[in-house]
Amino acid sequence: MEALQTNDLTKHYRTGAFNKKNIPALEKVSLSVEQGEIFGLLGPNGAGKTTFVKLILSIVHPTSGTATILGYPLGQRTLKEYCGYLPENHRYPAFLSAEHTLLFLGRLNGLPESVLKEKAHALLETVGLKDWAKVKTKKFSKGMLQRLGLAQAMINNPKILFLDEPTDGVDPLGRKEIRDLLLRLKAQGTTIFLNSHLLSEVEMICDRVAILNKGKVVRTGTITELTTQKLAYIVQLSSPISKEIRDRLQQTILPIEYHDTNLIVTLRDKSELNQIIDILREGGIGIEGMTQQKTSLEDYFIQIMKGENGQ
Repeated sequence: MEALQTNDLTKHYRTGAFNKKNIPALEKVSLSVEQGEIFGLLGPNGAGKTTFVKLILSIVHPTSGTATILGYPLGQRTLKEYCGYLPENHRYPAFLSAEHTLLFLGRLNGLPESVLKEKAHALLETVGLKDWAKVKTKKFSKGMLQRLGLAQAMINNPKILFLDEPTDGVDPLGRKEIRDLLLRLKAQGTTIFLNSHLLSEVEMICDRVAILNKGKVVRTGTITELTTQKLAYIVQLSSPISKEIRDRLQQTILPIEYHDTNLIVTLRDKSELNQIIDILREGGIGIEGMTQQKTSLEDYFIQIMKGENGQ
């Protein structure tokens, strides 16, 4: 059973007092998130990422389409017990301390008083706020508020976590600590749905991602599937090549980059790789390794966005 399944999920907003217009925020979004994976939703500002999460959590209601969380259709009250949510730009009462914020939110989640205080203290320690438990949130930096927000999202031991920009404003050390925490939660079976603009962070922890643009899914897949250039190979050589071998390689009319003892070869067909290998071996050049070239998720994202926008 999928942790999250959507089918043609669509949301249009109405605008204008007289000449009402439909503003599409999401158009027929179909996604599937497996239990126990970290799934990233990517896209430029205004792509519909936050709207998608709000639909899933029934903060707003879809214009059309369906979705289920852990097998339950949207809107069922039971789902509140299983979901944790960290919204973007969240705010807490400035007069409450970190401890009292978690106690208050824990009571709203129906946690019994017998375990609530111990749970709050454990979570504050987990997110690195143990020494700030008694400090009012008005004195917290943005990064500290993010940590507190992550703690409140976990207060009810959710089976699925929805996190909107969880590392926004967090320093590099804090981001690593949050990454490690999310990976531990995944190892414990928690499903994590992540919205983030920090694509380097997404690349490090997500199993799969989907890219939204103008309310539509334009790509989906694993990080490896999206970042591996299928017909570009890095060939690691035992020694630099001579001019004679380079001239023979150039006769193949294939794009080749030369980097001392590495070659980067872009093929039209995978079978052409054998031709390159034969030329190298005939020239007495040993091949120590060969890997498919990868690009970063950020570079891939930019490339897709340029294509979508006709650049």
